[in-house]
Amino acid sequence: MDALVLQVLNGLDKGSAYALIALGLTLVFGTLGVVNFAHGALFMLGAFCAVSVQAILTLEQVVIDPDQLTAWGTPMEIRTPYLEAWLGDFGAVLIDYSVPVSILFAIPVMLIIGVTMERGLIRHFYKRPHADQILVTFGLAIVVQEIVKAQFGANPIPQPAPDVVAGSADIGLLLGFAEGVVVYPWWRIVFLFFSVGIIASVFSFLRFTTFGMVVRAGMADRETVGLLGIDIDRRFTIVFGLAAVVAGLAGVMYTPILSPDYHMGMDFLVLSFVVVVVGGMGSLEGAVAAGLLLGILQSFASMNEIKSILPGIDQIIIYLVAVVVLLVRPRGLLGREGVMED
Repeated sequence: MDALVLQVLNGLDKGSAYALIALGLTLVFGTLGVVNFAHGALFMLGAFCAVSVQAILTLEQVVIDPDQLTAWGTPMEIRTPYLEAWLGDFGAVLIDYSVPVSILFAIPVMLIIGVTMERGLIRHFYKRPHADQILVTFGLAIVVQEIVKAQFGANPIPQPAPDVVAGSADIGLLLGFAEGVVVYPWWRIVFLFFSVGIIASVFSFLRFTTFGMVVRAGMADRETVGLLGIDIDRRFTIVFGLAAVVAGLAGVMYTPILSPDYHMGMDFLVLSFVVVVVGGMGSLEGAVAAGLLLGILQSFASMNEIKSILPGIDQIIIYLVAVVVLLVRPRGLLGREGVMED
């Protein structure tokens, strides 16, 4: 039973990452009708926002101390981060919380990147075939990937979680198990709750705000909303920017779980696009439900007991489920009629 609980937690953790990226993909497709294969690159850029902030926060001043000698008899270099030298303990806290602090940096940066991408490139492909959209956004993703590789290198860059959540929580005690039977990393729990909060915020924004209601109306009938004198294009640009922010925040918070590297966006994009298709193109609820479902299935498929019977099943389970779902429900679990059926 304890193994099942752990696999469910692992599945929810991984599935929430899929759901966040798929949510942005679906939001862009539902509003603009664009299949954005550069969305995974936005997830990666968010992760490297965290890398950049940590690099800035940990810039060091070097002081030569003649009173302390190295093993070779030379004066020792004393390295102290500028923040600690200037702000003392508060500076040390900022460095320790570099990942959460990165959120404040990532929000405006990802919003600017998203709006610039939509205004500079995506808007020219609104009425072009989906194949053209896929090719140009996939090409953009490769360009961004290579730029990041040239700037940060090819190796993963570890990002530490804050010390207060660096350990593991004894989940088993809350569920009635013996002490130490079910333990789970604190940061993964933080990421799960963060994902739930972001997903709830997006749905609340679309459902309970005037801006969101206009956007939903534009998703259903863009021309009619435009005839009412509403600048729906400007609102859709903002939505694209918000989708970039969601992907970027997911990337920031996932860095302590998976060290950022230049190809992490592509790794998550393929799986997240499958999630979108399984959930139903254009369905926000379907994207979230499919993300969590496939994350849990992939987690259970990775158990040694399952892999001993079906070797490699953990690598293909998502695609097998996609095949089955699309055979039974061609529009996906919650897909809308008419989406990508022309």
